[in-house]
Amino acid sequence: MIEKATLQDISKLTALINSAYRGKNSKKGWTTESHLLEGKRTTEKELTDIILNPKNTFLKFTENQQIIGSVLFEEQDHQLYLGMLTVSPELQNSGIGKKMLAEGENHAKTLGLSIISITVVSVRSELIAWYKRHGYVETGQREAFPESEIHINISEKPLEFIYLKKQI
Repeated sequence: MIEKATLQDISKLTALINSAYRGKNSKKGWTTESHLLEGKRTTEKELTDIILNPKNTFLKFTENQQIIGSVLFEEQDHQLYLGMLTVSPELQNSGIGKKMLAEGENHAKTLGLSIISITVVSVRSELIAWYKRHGYVETGQREAFPESEIHINISEKPLEFIYLKKQI
């Protein structure tokens, strides 16, 4: 079931997102960033701020009362930004990510928006290819990857975000 996340979901969402992107557990899935970054992917404070922002819609995917996926949609000017697409590492490649992308398209249409944009770390070629298979195209726009106390770059290559978008 896909539904809107609430403040009561924050701790479970934080654990899920961090486990899917960073650390030992993330290596069970193909979307890990643990070879590129150390630290956490998100914090409870960041997710609280996201959920409380009226321009954001944060969805959770639940099965058997467990949160196994999530995604952020942020209304921006004339497009919908999609971020933090997360699927439990043990369940990746099971179609949950595709369902969350489809939900994003439905949400954009509900808002009267015809473009969905995303950012992906430039060296994540397998993830970029996955989005391209789902209709996203590179825009040519890039920006430096932000480093902080929770985003610690351990990659030998410089990291940057590339922008992709999809016309719906």
